[in-house]
Amino acid sequence: MTQAEVAAYVQNHLRNKGINVVLTGGATVAIYSCNKYVSKDIDMVIVSLENRKNIIEAMKEIGFSEIGRSFEYPGTEFIVEFPPGPLAVGEEPVREIREIEYDTGVLRTISPTECVKDRLVAYYHWGDQQCLSQALLVAKSNKIDMADIKRWSAVEGMGGKFTIFRDMLLKKEKVRNINSN
Repeated sequence: MTQAEVAAYVQNHLRNKGINVVLTGGATVAIYSCNKYVSKDIDMVIVSLENRKNIIEAMKEIGFSEIGRSFEYPGTEFIVEFPPGPLAVGEEPVREIREIEYDTGVLRTISPTECVKDRLVAYYHWGDQQCLSQALLVAKSNKIDMADIKRWSAVEGMGGKFTIFRDMLLKKEKVRNINSN
């Protein structure tokens, strides 16, 4: 299975158990960049109050083993993680969730615009150039709401860094492929 298919499979199982999660992080970059970026992590934020014990039980039911705070499945290279919520980008709750249908289930994930914001958070606050490159990959491959990203950037106090992002995006320079473990 592809990373997105694994994520949809896990989400479908968790949803059937009453556990609501949304895909975020590098896996969304991979999806929205048509795998120009590769991540081994599948980060899903739990959007409702949930006891970790219930997640552990649900993941074991579909063959995943808990290794520290992550879950692994024999024969797959992907690691599933449940980073702490809330589902937000910087100081703002995520505004748009997309649903993508796969043979393994429906995958709920942040939208391309929210994905760009998610990557820009690390660039804005920690100077992470790799996350800036990931934001550019997603923005160049998808229709995004630049006005919303500009508004959000101002709320984050990062108007100057938004201008750098926007200028790089408008230059139409090819963004190199980036791989992550």
